[in-house]
Amino acid sequence: MEGSSRGSSAVVALQNYKLGKNIGMGSFSRVKLAEHLLTGHKVAIKIQCRHAVKSKGMEEKVIREIKILRLLRHPHIVRMYEAIETHSNIYIVTEHVASGELFDYIVERGRLQEDEARRFFQQIISGVEYCHRNMVVHRDLKPENLLLDSKRNIKISDFGLSNVMRDGYFLKTSCGSPNYAAPEIISEKLYAGPEVDVWSCGVILYALLCGSLPFFDENTPNLYKTIKRGEYTLPSHLSALPEDLIRKMLVVDPMKRITIGQIREHEWFKIRLPRYLAVPPPHTSQQAKKIDEGILLQVTKMGFNRDQLIESLHNRIQNEATVSYYLLFDNRFHDTTAGYLGGGFQETMSRAHPREIMTEVLKALRDLNVSWKNIGNYNIKCLYLPRRANDQGIVETEGAGTTAVKFEMQLYKSLEEKYLLDLMRVSGPQLQFLDLCADLLVQLRVV
Repeated sequence: MEGSSRGSSAVVALQNYKLGKNIGMGSFSRVKLAEHLLTGHKVAIKIQCRHAVKSKGMEEKVIREIKILRLLRHPHIVRMYEAIETHSNIYIVTEHVASGELFDYIVERGRLQEDEARRFFQQIISGVEYCHRNMVVHRDLKPENLLLDSKRNIKISDFGLSNVMRDGYFLKTSCGSPNYAAPEIISEKLYAGPEVDVWSCGVILYALLCGSLPFFDENTPNLYKTIKRGEYTLPSHLSALPEDLIRKMLVVDPMKRITIGQIREHEWFKIRLPRYLAVPPPHTSQQAKKIDEGILLQVTKMGFNRDQLIESLHNRIQNEATVSYYLLFDNRFHDTTAGYLGGGFQETMSRAHPREIMTEVLKALRDLNVSWKNIGNYNIKCLYLPRRANDQGIVETEGAGTTAVKFEMQLYKSLEEKYLLDLMRVSGPQLQFLDLCADLLVQLRVV
């Protein structure tokens, strides 16, 4: 009867999913591939035995990971769609990341070419920066916890050792993998948080470019000594810029270690930096305000109430409707990483008065041949029709066909007492929209 009860509770808990094969196994959990029945999209479901979790003293770790994953929404962080608890199990539903670990990728290929290593590194730093902006420190960054999707894009995973940072407070837990752990962690010193992730990212960058680890010794006390002293060697094949960046990241004194912001400004990091990664990531609370009308319509056609869905999305509430919305949203833009919301999001900030900002914005839109209409206070809907020269050299506006770009613009006041101007693509070519965003930033005078 007890086994039957557990089976029936699992059926009820996972009634919205069709379970498939096992794709992973842990000491007290297993991961199954599954299909979300309403949308037809694949997900991964981690099934954790509550009794085993409790007996190993892992309850706090599991609860913390769920809370943090629920907070994060970034193209290079594994997305959690929902967490379901029953009497016997905890089910964590995440996106399915198809191509395995970055660790295996490095092992198979050895050291990577500079361009490929930089592409991975840019994505990792963007995801880590987003975590820090949302006051989360990962504390266990390593290639085993960096997954690759079908397009070989990075997905940061395993937030079991992560924690939430608070202003004025220091962390002291010694955790993470020794080979990637910062000197202050293995010395059991207090640390703020971001600096230990920077060190780990430095070790990862070394592994990407060199195919080996800067700190390695089978004797753990000897390993700790070399990390505390910052003793490592750089191979001669490294070019000057990445060598400089590694040296600045693997600095024993955390006060002298380069920051994420300074990494962003490093010359090597900025080479071929994709546009969607060039803009600092928005805060999670700002993202919750963005709702895609097309996806909203799809979900309401499934029988969900529109107003309740909008309220749930704004308040980041997990339910059947929001899970369907985010699965449709993420998979709609699965083949592109053109924005932090997956739908072509750009932002810029200013301290000018909002009327001054909007005046300059409207002037810039006019110069770029963008038409608009007001739909609320500091909120406009826009239509962009590209212009081209005809055979006589006269500039004409193209018809409102496939090249037309529709987007919405809203001005918000941010937590930093600045005004946030963000643009959300509604329809039209993705690259055309990004080109327009770049042109708009050039035109604006108040930013």
